Amino acid sequence: MSDFKQQLEDLLVAAAQNNASDIHLSPGNYPILRIDGRLIPLSNKKILDSEMLDGLISILLGDERKTRFVSEKEIDFSFESDQGNRFRVNVYYTQGRVAATMRLVPTQIKSIEELGLPPIIKVFAKLSQGFVLVVGPNGHGKSTTLAALIDMINKERSEKMITIEDPIEYIFTPEKSIIDQREVYQDTFSFHKALRSAFRENVNVVMVGEMRDFETMSAAVTAAETGHLVFGSLHTNSASQTVERIIDTFPPNQQPQIRNQLANTVSGIISQRLIPRIRGGLIPAVEVMIATPAIRTLIRDNRPRQLDLVIETSQETGMISLNRSLADLVRRKEITLERAQFYSQNPAELKELVR
Repeated sequence: MSDFKQQLEDLLVAAAQNNASDIHLSPGNYPILRIDGRLIPLSNKKILDSEMLDGLISILLGDERKTRFVSEKEIDFSFESDQGNRFRVNVYYTQGRVAATMRLVPTQIKSIEELGLPPIIKVFAKLSQGFVLVVGPNGHGKSTTLAALIDMINKERSEKMITIEDPIEYIFTPEKSIIDQREVYQDTFSFHKALRSAFRENVNVVMVGEMRDFETMSAAVTAAETGHLVFGSLHTNSASQTVERIIDTFPPNQQPQIRNQLANTVSGIISQRLIPRIRGGLIPAVEVMIATPAIRTLIRDNRPRQLDLVIETSQETGMISLNRSLADLVRRKEITLERAQFYSQNPAELKELVR
């Protein structure tokens, strides 16, 4: 067992030293790192057989989590290496064998500027109440952006903040604010139960790691309605798709009500992609929707598809379309046009913007 522990620690050190975002432990493969979006096999290591995987994953799980994993077939949790590096881990079965993916969570929380995000999103950290969503595909920096916004509040304001996460990723150091971090299954049974409990915890700001179901979304909107500032994330591709997804999650008879509530409470939506840059590393392309009266009217009137046009034509209010963000990165020679088109939802329009 000690041999497996050392091999696991060696892999975790290799990930940190190579600035990898993820480690993949999959049967029949070498251990694989994801670096700047590309999968890099560690061919100097042994190919992972069942014995090796069972040993490595047993170290990760420990006795308490192992029981839950066996009964539920997959499990999310956080893990800290002997070197102090934190990882978000998902362990799962594939064709009856165990596998794992580990996301390296940086120990330092970077600022909006350090992340290369548009300065306009700082306005969301200055709100006293509202509903702010950070959306995008898996692995494109949503948690990092949320952490930057929460830490900005922490540095500038005296607030009571609660985060609800599965698992806890970034560890916040309280400065001007109180920050209580609650992990699903360890500190609470569910996102929506923790959200409802927050009403009795004298909280000002709530961060919900992931909006997974209509109970959580409903509780989040209600929290924003009752004077709280709520941040959350969703796996959607754009602001307009996010509005549709939230409303469609509710039963049809509740959709008119949630449209009105969302129109009244939403403050903004940030949709982002992390794109490989020409000189190495990743750089964010970001869509920013700010809830102007026009935006609120479209949501209330059930016309979410028209949000894209309002975002495109509202630069003067600070809104940014994804295509304009991509075009700006191409003009600055940060990314190639081909790469920008791959991430664009309207490549023909993008080509016109770059001209």
